[in-house]
Amino acid sequence: MTTLDKINRKLIVSCQALEDEPLHSDFIMGKMALAAMQGGALGIRANSIKDIQAIKKEVDLPIIGIVKRDFPDSDVFITPTDKEVDELHQEGVDIIAMDATKQTRPSGESFEEFFSRMKQLYPNQLFMGDVSTVHEAIVAERAGVDIVAPTLAGYTSYSKGSVPLHVLEGILAEVSIPVIAEGNFDTPEKARRALQLGAHAVVVGSAITRPQVITKKFATAVNEAIEEIKTER
Repeated sequence: MTTLDKINRKLIVSCQALEDEPLHSDFIMGKMALAAMQGGALGIRANSIKDIQAIKKEVDLPIIGIVKRDFPDSDVFITPTDKEVDELHQEGVDIIAMDATKQTRPSGESFEEFFSRMKQLYPNQLFMGDVSTVHEAIVAERAGVDIVAPTLAGYTSYSKGSVPLHVLEGILAEVSIPVIAEGNFDTPEKARRALQLGAHAVVVGSAITRPQVITKKFATAVNEAIEEIKTER
């Protein structure tokens, strides 16, 4: 069974914690992946080689790997350069995901120029393009990626306000390669709808694996309720 077959119509959980977050630890991310698998996830998305190595010790599931790095001269931070792609390929992740937006990369290249080189270097590697618009998904497919996802819808300067489900629906209408629903599919209802629309799989991250984000939603609701009670009195 191929990697794409294994994740077809399945839930993928993104297990990530950045350096400034309380759960930042490869050990914790490994256990997070284990908990996700026990809950029914059939794939994991992970950031950094250390986290991926820790996750592999805990679960035997397909891994979508990324390496996030910031560069002062570019807004691209998801697997932005050759170095990150090489690290992920050497680690043996099932799918390498990368920013496939129209934003200029740290090297000064367009996505098409960058990916052309990566595909030549690693012809047998599965690649996933994280995009923010329907047009970017079309361009990424033409460039040769194996999968696209609206991961960055609403996160690029020109896609602010985008509704991920709407972007997903537009992408599904325009490309023939598998489309993974990712990027603020943060409720069971949205995940279900994504699959009904035809998504190959759905990735859920913060809504499952970032307790500070989850807690903030509840805290906001509680505080709003308190204010409403005060007003009624």
